[in-house]
Amino acid sequence: MPHEGGLWYDWHGPVGGKVLILSPGLGGSADYWAPNLPALAQHYRVLTYDHRGTGRSDRALPDPVSIEAMAQDLYALIRTLGVELPYFVGHAVGGLIGLELDASHAAFKKLVVVNGWARIDPHTERCFDVRLELLRKSGPQAYLRAQPLFLYPASWISTHSDALDAEAERQLAHFPPAGTIEKRIAAARAYRIRPNATCPILILASADDMLVPAHCAQILKDELCNSTVATMDWGGHACNVTCPSQFNRIVLDWLEGGKQGAS
Repeated sequence: MPHEGGLWYDWHGPVGGKVLILSPGLGGSADYWAPNLPALAQHYRVLTYDHRGTGRSDRALPDPVSIEAMAQDLYALIRTLGVELPYFVGHAVGGLIGLELDASHAAFKKLVVVNGWARIDPHTERCFDVRLELLRKSGPQAYLRAQPLFLYPASWISTHSDALDAEAERQLAHFPPAGTIEKRIAAARAYRIRPNATCPILILASADDMLVPAHCAQILKDELCNSTVATMDWGGHACNVTCPSQFNRIVLDWLEGGKQGAS
């Protein structure tokens, strides 16, 4: 698969179509979007990529690690590939990358932020503290074992336990250095959005998100003048994984029409 500027990327869907970029969250791997690609690639030429330091991208990190640096990585990739005014969907940290990039370069036609924030919430800080403590004192296996508790509803974990165990084994085989995760969490904690994004923005939240409380969506909306909020009643932090059909419908309706599925 191709690399540019140290970033691994891949294309999905019809050549020549409107471009939609998908940016994952803290884990940084493009594989996160697997449940959504079949539906989204029917309508868009979808570009996925691994964040620097994760997945198949260059494992060397800049100093310091920041959301701004992650946004510049993506901007360099967009320019190298010759993409003009793509659409964008980012999950959590990926959404912050999109907001920063549009604020600095007016880069997108439309932007969707999934379970993101304007500034880190105290509850999310506590969750990050617990995850870091697990990583430091018990290691990557314990970190990955606990990860679903922050991402998925309890009922979904119960019915997908075997698949989650298999996924944890796969992730463990490609786990980044612990320092990379610490630096990425520190970047997420430090970031404060700049409220000068230029494109229309959909803020998509999950009412039962156990990592980023749903009220963060309204706080983010209050900071962004050209934004609207849509809320999924169920799905947890990784709502695109647990309920892909509803997620895909909301995103596609909004990207095409701007209002459907939003409130």
